[in-house]
Amino acid sequence: MMAEITEELIELAVGLIKKGYDNRRLRAKLGGDWELIAEVARARIKAKDKFSRSDLWMDMEGLRYATHEVVARYRAERMREFGIKSIADVSCGIGIQLIFYAMNVERAYGIDIDPLKIEFAKRNAEKYGVSNIEFINADSLSPETVEKIDAEVIFSDPARPPEAPERNLEGLLPSPLKIYEAYKKKTDSFIFDLPPQMRREKVPWKGEFEYIGLFGALNRLTFYTEPLEKAERSAVILPAGARLESDPTLENIVEWTEEPNEYLYEIPQAVDYADLINELFHRLPVEAKMLMREKRRVLATGSEPVESPYLKRTYRVLAVLPFHPVRINDFLRREGFGRATLRISVPERDYWKIRRKIEENLRGERRAFVFKVGKRGIIAEEL
Repeated sequence: MMAEITEELIELAVGLIKKGYDNRRLRAKLGGDWELIAEVARARIKAKDKFSRSDLWMDMEGLRYATHEVVARYRAERMREFGIKSIADVSCGIGIQLIFYAMNVERAYGIDIDPLKIEFAKRNAEKYGVSNIEFINADSLSPETVEKIDAEVIFSDPARPPEAPERNLEGLLPSPLKIYEAYKKKTDSFIFDLPPQMRREKVPWKGEFEYIGLFGALNRLTFYTEPLEKAERSAVILPAGARLESDPTLENIVEWTEEPNEYLYEIPQAVDYADLINELFHRLPVEAKMLMREKRRVLATGSEPVESPYLKRTYRVLAVLPFHPVRINDFLRREGFGRATLRISVPERDYWKIRRKIEENLRGERRAFVFKVGKRGIIAEEL
């Protein structure tokens, strides 16, 4: 089936979808395998910001689980630092992370039970010019498959069932527990891509928890078993490449305040999840204090502007008011603001109701950022 699907057909489908063709007209234009052709085309359109190439092969599920190219490149370069010569990806999907690992080792294996994913991964390896991967369409946990693998490192990015009430190793597919058990006689070097929300105590092995932030948002939690460990916990801010590592010898300098100073410093989620705020404060060139710590945002405050790859954004505080949409709107209109981005934790239906009130009749060119700390609103402008 895949052999008959050509690059020309996918490009045709991309063009038709962008023109607004519905399924009936796509079927008429594309022929027998139109559904798969259209899905690959839709995935390419949706993936435009995830990869440097626009001609990769994937379905929508493969796109969902595929590693962002910036992350894939970083993790592959980290493996090169250890001098790793061979690696196996035992749930390789469409192959993006595997391909970047293969660029930095002599020999790589890509295993997946889904034959379509293996075909996608093969084609993607060709697109990137990578030829040192042995692809295996099989159950990665079967003794026959395990016997074929001769690799220093085993990597797995398992699927995460969205309906799971709590993230744990047993609920991932394939489970890292089963992968470790199957391959532990081959190596003691494992890398697992885990849900970032997973509590660290649920992982039974010693090693490093590396939280990766991408363009300001938490993207990945990578767990490295002990032979590949650099620190107990780490946070990496991409694409800047800034890295923080846990250091228990540092003096604790984290203090809290209820009063915002002249500037706000937005701390990346990766730093927060890794519990590295103290390490961050030691890196900042100014004195800072914690102001707010929520699941989606963490704020510190200080008296000087800061440019740092370890911070998500820095803002200048313009006003502190009771959090009332009408009063905030009055201030924004008076100061010539035309837009307001809300940094508040409320249900989505309430968010848009509040935002409409805050932005009502704004006419200026400036953009304000509005935070809610307790019962107060902080109006700030990004530097």
